[in-house]
Amino acid sequence: MSDRIALGVLTRVFPPELVDEVVAECGRVEQRSRLLPARVVVYFVLAMCLFSGQGYEEVARLLTQGLEGLRRWDKPWRVPTTAAIGRARRRLGPEPLRMLFGRVCRPVATPETAGAWYRRWRLVAVDGTVFNVPDSEANSTFFGRPGSGRGQQRSAYPQVRVAALVECGTHAVFAAASGPLSVHEQRLIPALLGRAGPGMLLMADRGITGFELWQAASATGADLLWRVRKNIVLPVLHPFDDGSYLSEITAAGDRDRRDPAQVRVIEYRLDGRDEGTVYRLITTVCDPGQAPAAELAALYHQRWEIENTLDEIKTHQGGRQLVLRSQHPDGVEQEIYGFLLVHHALRDVMHQAACEAGLDPDRISFTRTLNAARRHVTGQAALSPLTTHASPDTHRR
Repeated sequence: MSDRIALGVLTRVFPPELVDEVVAECGRVEQRSRLLPARVVVYFVLAMCLFSGQGYEEVARLLTQGLEGLRRWDKPWRVPTTAAIGRARRRLGPEPLRMLFGRVCRPVATPETAGAWYRRWRLVAVDGTVFNVPDSEANSTFFGRPGSGRGQQRSAYPQVRVAALVECGTHAVFAAASGPLSVHEQRLIPALLGRAGPGMLLMADRGITGFELWQAASATGADLLWRVRKNIVLPVLHPFDDGSYLSEITAAGDRDRRDPAQVRVIEYRLDGRDEGTVYRLITTVCDPGQAPAAELAALYHQRWEIENTLDEIKTHQGGRQLVLRSQHPDGVEQEIYGFLLVHHALRDVMHQAACEAGLDPDRISFTRTLNAARRHVTGQAALSPLTTHASPDTHRR
């Protein structure tokens, strides 16, 4: 693992040529020489999200100290001030990070990846979370904050809501959208569905389900396996030998069931716990021969891999009690994509190492990978702060 990360995990997954291309397409190419050209700011944001908890100036030192030791430029370079870095981030904006995410972040599992597939389907899940953001006037006005039962009847921090699509077997996040706290996950998820498609089995918890969203997700060609609330009426249209049955769902206002969607229902209880709780799943896979009820019920726990993924980003990568550092909404979006890009880079490294070792990617520690990346990236920095063009040695790395 150390040998692979020693290549420079950030520049290996996000090479300078691609970063330059994205910067140019977003119109962020500098018109004059700057201490912090746009490419360097992109890598700074990534380093900031790798070394979460460190101050701006310390992140800049960590990112470039390896270059100083290897004499990768012949002019002195001073560490920018916190104010200068803040201005550079504002100039860059969120668009280059968002575009870089769209270019690079894809499902990474191959047909040989252990734990990533069920029969012919790639296992993916959708869910949402919230991030605390600094209590600035701009963030509070744009994002809002949850209510609180104490004091001023409001929480200490505004919150940004984020929805994501994750490949369950590798924890690779391959679609994301963010918005104010008042925007429910169901309104963010349609923006992710362009990344779903045939050959995927998309799983979701009962907080996600809704007729219109179900129709939109199934229209992508992906098959669906969603848990539904107990108050949803699911008439038995045709029972199957495996205990599941054919049913239909309708929009909330379609009381006459004029435009239903056909689904198959699997009902089950968990042995040994919550014995009184009946879990109900609905799926687009209506042929029990393709996916028996018992197998789908056992498979549904894979949906929890997205919870583990979000925990990796927020708790391990970001640190406990994470509060993003950006004081403005554009910076918050930029920072969120920075966290997602760094996480994807680490998970890509872990997947390749697992495949070479013949292991399930879940067997490799995310925390150890994160710590190894932090140890090695400082000595393997692969760009010069004084140029926006990769050196020959950079290309070799």
